[in-house]
Amino acid sequence: MDVSSGRRGFAMFVLALAPLMVTAACGGSTLDPRDVAAANALVPAATAAATGTGSGAGANASVVTPGTPTATTGTSVTGPVQTSAGGAASTPGGATVTSGSGTGGSSFTNVADSSGSCVGFHNQTGITSSTITLSNVSDLTGPVPGIFSAAQNAVKAYVDYFNATSTICGRTLSLMALDSQTNAGADNTAFQKACAQSFAAIGSMSAFDSGGAATAQSCGIPDLRAIQTSDARAACTTCYAAEGAGTNQFANAIPDYFLAHSHDATQHAGMLYVNEAASASNALGQVRGETRRGWKFLYTAGFDVAEFNYLPYVEQLKTRGVQLVQLYGSSEMAVRVAQAMQSADYHPAIYMMNATSYDTTFSSAGSAVEGSIIYIDFTPIEEMSKTPELALYSRWLQQVSPGSRPTFFGMYAWSAARLFSEQAQALGGRLTRASLLAAIRRVHRWTDHSMTGLQDVGSKATAPCWRFLQLHNGVWHPYGGAAYHCGGSTSTK
Repeated sequence: MDVSSGRRGFAMFVLALAPLMVTAACGGSTLDPRDVAAANALVPAATAAATGTGSGAGANASVVTPGTPTATTGTSVTGPVQTSAGGAASTPGGATVTSGSGTGGSSFTNVADSSGSCVGFHNQTGITSSTITLSNVSDLTGPVPGIFSAAQNAVKAYVDYFNATSTICGRTLSLMALDSQTNAGADNTAFQKACAQSFAAIGSMSAFDSGGAATAQSCGIPDLRAIQTSDARAACTTCYAAEGAGTNQFANAIPDYFLAHSHDATQHAGMLYVNEAASASNALGQVRGETRRGWKFLYTAGFDVAEFNYLPYVEQLKTRGVQLVQLYGSSEMAVRVAQAMQSADYHPAIYMMNATSYDTTFSSAGSAVEGSIIYIDFTPIEEMSKTPELALYSRWLQQVSPGSRPTFFGMYAWSAARLFSEQAQALGGRLTRASLLAAIRRVHRWTDHSMTGLQDVGSKATAPCWRFLQLHNGVWHPYGGAAYHCGGSTSTK
């Protein structure tokens, strides 16, 4: 898998799967079904959050009261900025975004989405007099069937929603669903078909997305993905993603928050990670980024993908006085490390992961994981009632996949589809592959109407804004307040 060291702050979610993938001949892969299937069931059910159900707290767990501390470091976002179809920054409902530290900065008010004139609209590849055909290329089959089916289902849901409520110059949307089969060769084959038969590829999600990168660029198809997972895709000049990603960057907001509010713990930090190429390089890149922000690491160690005895690593953490433990791996691995810490009577002040652990495998693990913290760049499912866009995605998802829950992959696939439709409507009669790509390149402050944190889609930069959640009694709660904490990024090379 073609992934650079420390490649991004949060598409690391996908890269947490990379340790479980071993590249084979012709771009194939093998995955550990236990860990990847757990990662695929990302988000806790909204009903669990509403009812407060979940496993009980442990008496020996290290717990910080939800919502404290409350101060925000860096840029304060009180209503994530929305880039409208024409490129203007806005926030749904007229919320204000303050740039820079503290108060002051630039404010942006809500600008309604608008449709451009349809004069001059013409049929072209993927566009007829009645329909605009989009493609979605996602891993549906392979070692772990359905690994990224959530992304394709989200685009299907958005197409149904859009067709029920709108058109693009009289055309409805049609979706060509393709399977990249969890290997690079199939991704390339699928994009050959997408290039020939669809206007744009939207919301795609593939573990080995390097396969179709050159094909997408050579045919000029706009490829607006959910997330990019390889350097080759990031380098593709027609490929973008709804989740911003920067090469060799780590978001400052994450280390800076804890440096300001848990300073002593950051001076006694530790990192455990799966000792496979992509995971190791990203974990060590994160350590470099956090060290440059002022953290001090007392212990860093990798473990084998098949490792089940984490006690030797935990004993090292305990002996060296580590107070802040980070884990780079799957949610099942994070649970096993937490259980080993509990068994060793070791309770660091902070146990923190990325959103790989925002799933029911982790949240239902009981007292061992009580008080754990994660960082995310999207709105938690627990806040669906306050986020109309998230509720809209959830509602239409039920139409195409009854019983399915919103997921991280689905959120960003829906976000990609939303971004496409808004840009295409604004272009109107000027819509072409080239004009759409030019419009996407101008999108630098996208939140899909507050469903995600700020994303610099056009520059492919690391997401600057992050939130923290802490687990209590099997339910995730805001940690450090419900606002996003924003900042720049630091090189991880």
